[in-house]
Amino acid sequence: MSFRLEMLQVARVAPKLLGESAALVADFLRSRLHPQGGFLDRADRPDLYYTVFGMEGLSALQETVPLEPTRAWLAGFGDGEGLDFVHLCCLARCHAGFGLEDLSLVARERLALRLERWRTPDGGYHQSPGRGNGSAYGCLIAWGAYQDLGLMPPDALAIANCMDRLETPDGAWSNEPGLTLGSTTATAAMLSLHRHLQLPPPAAALGWLERQCLPEGGFLAVPGAPVPDLLSTAVALHALSDQPQVLARLREPCLDFVDTLWSAGGGFHGNWTDDILDPEYTYYGLLALGHLAL
Repeated sequence: MSFRLEMLQVARVAPKLLGESAALVADFLRSRLHPQGGFLDRADRPDLYYTVFGMEGLSALQETVPLEPTRAWLAGFGDGEGLDFVHLCCLARCHAGFGLEDLSLVARERLALRLERWRTPDGGYHQSPGRGNGSAYGCLIAWGAYQDLGLMPPDALAIANCMDRLETPDGAWSNEPGLTLGSTTATAAMLSLHRHLQLPPPAAALGWLERQCLPEGGFLAVPGAPVPDLLSTAVALHALSDQPQVLARLREPCLDFVDTLWSAGGGFHGNWTDDILDPEYTYYGLLALGHLAL
């Protein structure tokens, strides 16, 4: 199962906990859909990145909405010429949401070749150009993009070599080599890649990730961060999804934390200081609730 479908399958369980509020989430996501296609970013502009989360969120809620304008809007990007790495990966994911019906095999292969321009000498991928090393984020979304395109990255196991260089002395991973402290999102990304590459998860990383959850709920982005956040919480729960005893311990406090980020406007805030709702964090709210409902 692809990384995209793996998350979507979990997010579809979120309505068990949302109950009647699931309709509010659907209404909010629909409100962020531009009439000419694409979902709006925080500056109210259609953007591929936010379109990923808008499409996936509505799909998780099993809502049928008129997305034909979005299909036409996506066609305008062709095979991704001129897009940066992150938006290339988002273009692949959006097309996967339509079953790749509008992207020929030739176009998919061309898009994949564009991804390879972001390959780093150590075998990984980095979202910034000209880097000598891959990042945890870059490796994960490149892997996901290839899955979304129905392809495999060249020399896929070389990504594992990149992982080794991103390990930190505290037993976690970072997005750059040479750092002394790991980050929650990077560690979650590497553990998810381990699962997809069928590599055993390091026990030290699993323990480190669990410790980033505060007793009152919510995961910190890095040790000592001032407040927990929804992105870190959702991806950490996803990375720990094959550790049922761990999830059982974290379920109630994390439910309490996610509840503090809920808005009656139908979305989720990214953290306690965030006053804007958007499709990205709303989807991560669905993903977190899905894991906490299982």
